[in-house]
Amino acid sequence: MSTAAGPALVDAVAADVDRLCTAEPDVRQDLPDSVHKMRVATRRLRSVLKSYRRVLRRKPVGEITDELRWLAGLLGVARDAEVRAERFATLLGDTGVPFDEQTVPLDEKSTPRKDFGARLVADEQRIYAGAHRAVVEAFGGRRYHALVDRLHGLIADPPLRAAHADEPAKQVFAAVLRHDFRDLHRLVRTEPGLSGDERVSHLHDIRKAAKRLRYSAEAATAVLGEPADELGKKAKRLQTVLGDHRDAVEALQTLRTYATDAGESGYQRLCDAEEAAAAKALEEYPDAAEFLRHRPLG
Repeated sequence: MSTAAGPALVDAVAADVDRLCTAEPDVRQDLPDSVHKMRVATRRLRSVLKSYRRVLRRKPVGEITDELRWLAGLLGVARDAEVRAERFATLLGDTGVPFDEQTVPLDEKSTPRKDFGARLVADEQRIYAGAHRAVVEAFGGRRYHALVDRLHGLIADPPLRAAHADEPAKQVFAAVLRHDFRDLHRLVRTEPGLSGDERVSHLHDIRKAAKRLRYSAEAATAVLGEPADELGKKAKRLQTVLGDHRDAVEALQTLRTYATDAGESGYQRLCDAEEAAAAKALEEYPDAAEFLRHRPLG
């Protein structure tokens, strides 16, 4: 007997809710990669609810996705600063700029060294510390607890649209993947000819669409099997390549806020390293997008 779309979607969403909730204690303890894991769980859940929205009633799910956007925003400030701090520390080592990790302050009370590299990393670590503190404070607030209650309610009493929730899961899930695939394909097709900031922005949109396809495909793997799994892996690769490009672009923008220090040792070498990283990602982009030339799911 075929599985209906409603129960199949609830199973997929339940796994994402579990990922989000189990990440909270690790974030409180500031364990390595914990903010990243919770941010991904939050974004993934919001993306799946959006992709499979035809199976769910609009109003209750819209309220939940709005709150997930809020939580992802809080986590994003911390995660982005964490990424930049780690990235700059690595680049400083790679470019030979004088740098000693032992002297980089780990909290706001420390006094940063005066050299460019250590101050750069320390500034990002301070941003992270403040943002992480804001996330933990939010965990104790009414808004976060209301969101968690709604997420558990989403599983216990899902707001399903009977007309679509009772349809065969394979049919509904395949339609969602084809829809997300077409959205991504359209963006990639319109990218050639763009340049400068317009292209950078468009590539970011492609990355977000690839991520949405990845998450919808991963949610469908239990229903559609290997074809969905393979599609998810290909979308993830494209997301990763364009994520590397985005990280390099944003790091370069941060570096340019230190333009008044352009004469300090290492500044230009760091900029050059980030420009090279962005260019390398773009070299990998065509190959990563190659799967879009073929129809999804066979």
